[in-house]
This record gives sequence, C-alpha cells and structure tokens, in this order.
Amino acid sequence: MLVRDGAAGPEVFLQRRVGAMAFAAGMTVFPGGGVDPSDGTADIAWSGPEPAWWAARFQTTEPRAKALVCAAVRETFEECGVLLAGPTADSVVSDTTAYRDARGKLERRELSLAAFLAESELVLRADLLLPWANWITPVVEQRRYDTRFFVAVLPEGQLADGATSEAADVQWRTPAQALDRWRAGEDILLPPTWSQLDALSRFATTAEILAADVVIEPIMPELTRTDGAQVLHFPDNKRYFADLPDQRKLRGSHRD
Repeated sequence: MLVRDGAAGPEVFLQRRVGAMAFAAGMTVFPGGGVDPSDGTADIAWSGPEPAWWAARFQTTEPRAKALVCAAVRETFEECGVLLAGPTADSVVSDTTAYRDARGKLERRELSLAAFLAESELVLRADLLLPWANWITPVVEQRRYDTRFFVAVLPEGQLADGATSEAADVQWRTPAQALDRWRAGEDILLPPTWSQLDALSRFATTAEILAADVVIEPIMPELTRTDGAQVLHFPDNKRYFADLPDQRKLRGSHRD
C-alpha cells in the first residue's frame, strides 16, 4: 500500500486490474504480486530491520520474511515505478527514470532484484516499509494466496505510474474516496482490500500511519451456512456486506 499526504489527508495508490487476469480481474487493488524463487536468496545490500524482525511480525521463517520484503520492493518497482532503494543506507533515489530498462527486465523475469541492486549499487531500504496485515484466501477458492500487506510512503521526487501490463487504470485516492466509489458500484473491492482501506481511513497523516503499532494476526475468511445461506465470515464482514452494492452481494452470501 503506497501512500502519500494530500490536501484531504493520506492518499493511497490504487490499480484497476485488467480483465484478462486469472485472479481478481477488473478489481481495484494495491500494487503487488508473488514471491519469486530468486527473492531473498542472494546477498543484498540491506538497510533497516533484519529478516528476524520481519519474521516475528509476520509469524514466519527468516528466509521467508526476507523473500517477502524483497518481493514487496520488487513488485512496487515493477508495477508503479516506485523504488524503495538508495545509493546509501540512509538515502533513496529521487528519480527512477534511469532504471526504466531494468524495470522492464524485472517484470519479464530477465533480471533478479539482487542482480539489479548490485549492478546499480543500490541498498534495499527495508526501513521504508511497515508490516500491516496478513490475509489468506478462503479454502473454497481455486487460487489461494497467503498475502502479506505492507505500507510505504511515496519517496520524495518519485512518481507512481500505470506503466504495467497488469493495470487498466491507476489513481491516487483517499481511502474514504475509494470506499465511496465502491459503495456506489464504481469500483470492486475484495474484502482484504476493503479492510485495509477501512483501516487507513482512520489516520489523518502518513506519519500517523507509519507510527501505528500494528499487531498482525492471520485472517482466513470462512464460508459457513447461516439460516440456509452461505456467508463469508471475516472481521467486520457485516459492515462489508451491508455496504456492498446490491448487484454484487451474491458474491459473499447466497442461498442454494
């Protein structure tokens, strides 16, 4: 979740996925993607909390935690051109245009994150990321993911764009604006995206977001039968379904 301060409060960078995607086609989402085999396996110049710190927050192993952080940095760069790295441990690049070719190679898997950072003499800035949440796809879904959410503030001088094959449209919106569009049926939000936007809407500045003391508990929605209907249960699911536009309510609750 890439955020920045705006006139009406924090804004978050959102993408509408192209319709041809195998998962969440047409949905409005945050930039993201999967862990590559090369993520976290090579020696990377690293600044910020060590993998052990991340492992404790995300309740996973150190190698997996390192891979998750590397994947977050790589996918953020691939999908919106924002690079959480710098020439030194306490700096961050202010203009990523010089790395455009490398961005394309990363997206096409012609270049690993470790090789890119080494060749460019850049340090991965893990301290610019904040662990935020962990959602696991329900067992009823054919495609399942164990998703970790991170927050990062847009580095000064950098621009987020939509130059990725996975996004049909990109926008900066306040969480409240994004939720209003969802209620109006203009965007489609899956429960995990809705939940994070709902949480972010409670902060007045990005500094408050980064200062939040977040305790991460894995959330896996469960489909249960209630009064003859199948209902998807997750934290605040009643609020989600109460505001869900009528034409999509059958996605979360239906009768046989």
